[in-house]
Amino acid sequence: METKLLRIAEVAKSDPKMQFTSLAHLLDKQSLVQCHIELPNKKATGINGTTKEQYSDNLKENIEDLVRRLKSKSYRPVPVRRMYIPKLNSKKKRPLGIPEHEDKIVQKGVTKILNSIYEIDFLDCSFGFRPNRSCHDALKILNFYIEKRSVNYVVDVDIKGFFDNVDHKWMMEFLKLRIADPNLLRIIGRFLKGGYMEEGKKYKTDNGTPQGGVISPVLANVYLHYVLDLWFEKSVKKQCEGQAYLVRYADDYVCCFQFKNEAQEFFQSLKLRLKKFNLEIAEDKTKIIPFGRLAEKLGKHQGNGKPETFDFLGFTHYCGKSKQGKFRVKRKSSRKKVQSKVKESKEWLKKNRNNNIHIIMDRFKRSLIGYFNYYCITDNIPNVNIFKVKIENLVFKWLNRRSQRKSFKWEKFRLFLDKFPLPSPRIKVNIYDLRKEISYIM
Repeated sequence: METKLLRIAEVAKSDPKMQFTSLAHLLDKQSLVQCHIELPNKKATGINGTTKEQYSDNLKENIEDLVRRLKSKSYRPVPVRRMYIPKLNSKKKRPLGIPEHEDKIVQKGVTKILNSIYEIDFLDCSFGFRPNRSCHDALKILNFYIEKRSVNYVVDVDIKGFFDNVDHKWMMEFLKLRIADPNLLRIIGRFLKGGYMEEGKKYKTDNGTPQGGVISPVLANVYLHYVLDLWFEKSVKKQCEGQAYLVRYADDYVCCFQFKNEAQEFFQSLKLRLKKFNLEIAEDKTKIIPFGRLAEKLGKHQGNGKPETFDFLGFTHYCGKSKQGKFRVKRKSSRKKVQSKVKESKEWLKKNRNNNIHIIMDRFKRSLIGYFNYYCITDNIPNVNIFKVKIENLVFKWLNRRSQRKSFKWEKFRLFLDKFPLPSPRIKVNIYDLRKEISYIM
């Protein structure tokens, strides 16, 4: 399948208007077995509760039956299991759809096909859920635009409930621009219309792509590629006299402008653009702020003090200065993200404080390593150190509540940390290292 996908990518690159008429046959026995192998172990199960391990027990028979149903057009996805996870610093919860393992296999195969076509089409401003692109790459490019280009205003935009409001008709129209295989389109359409189960009752889905599905990220990228990326590149930028840039990661994006009036015009036209495709802006989370080299001077002139900040991909961006006194964009961990992580750690410790001490400390060691890998970027080490201290304080507090008698005083706790050391933060990502990203900004 990999060789065929490479060939599809070559054809897609050579002819940007090419429509692919035969793709569903790629979902054969060999490719679906490979998709099964690539899916992660020990993940949440769908409504039937089938795990990867259970599916593997009769893998040959299961895959052969799946291929037969795909060929006979009788394959229908099982409704996803609806579950909810808490939103950051909110009493509201975010819905997730957990598909059955067999449906994950088919979604994985379809995702590979879609990526082979659309990875050629997607613009450089898009970074979310794409091969060899990460959040850190998006942060590097945004930093470059603000520091090195003529950016004076930032439009920080949030789409209200994007994954819940994707219009199925528009999605299928967008896919038909590149895909003319009715069999593959039928499979994707059935995933979109598959519905979900909650408390034993089935609900229809007329809009949206369920977060949690393997196929959701690439469908979201396809939708926003046509709704936002191409529109910004072909229409918005051409109408601007000054410079304008877009950086998007999934449905989270930031737009940069040289002139205030063009930023305001974009904001108003964006509302109309999104409305056309049944999306809307979250007004309370969207703002236009002065940001860049001239923002601080402008703020002082108007008596507003320091420029405002904005959050993007878990970091609060603010205007600062280098050691030489020159303008610099600096970042620190978003307070909401830190508070959420501290709260999560507190709840875990509260429930598990009586576990074996080795299990507790190993859990926090792994948790901190993951946290450091993401948040230890240029300028943010002091804030990461503060987070580590908060975690140590939580461990000290809850280990002292394992019994009525306190286990530690601070002197003894320091000796304990010498025996069970937690990792120390150091810079993992240099925001100014653009060797990989240089092709995006040429």
